[in-house]
Amino acid sequence: MATHKSAEKAHRQSVKKNARNVARKSKIRSAVKEVKLAVAKGDATASQEALRKAQKELDKGTTKGVFKKKTASRLVKRLNAAVKKAAKK
Repeated sequence: MATHKSAEKAHRQSVKKNARNVARKSKIRSAVKEVKLAVAKGDATASQEALRKAQKELDKGTTKGVFKKKTASRLVKRLNAAVKKAAKK
């Protein structure tokens, strides 16, 4: 355990930051899962709406430093391709 005041404060800050990041990642995973479920059902309008929400969450995650920019971009690209493919059917 930390013994200096500054180390104790840094530890408190890292615990809070970790909790925030875990919550953000959970929201992102849930949003991505929603898109995949809507695509699997074949519901075009629901999948597009879910994609919009997922993209918003991924962008927030990128801004907050949870994901790298290219990671979020890749996920959005793949989700978008899946939605378009489902819409054609």
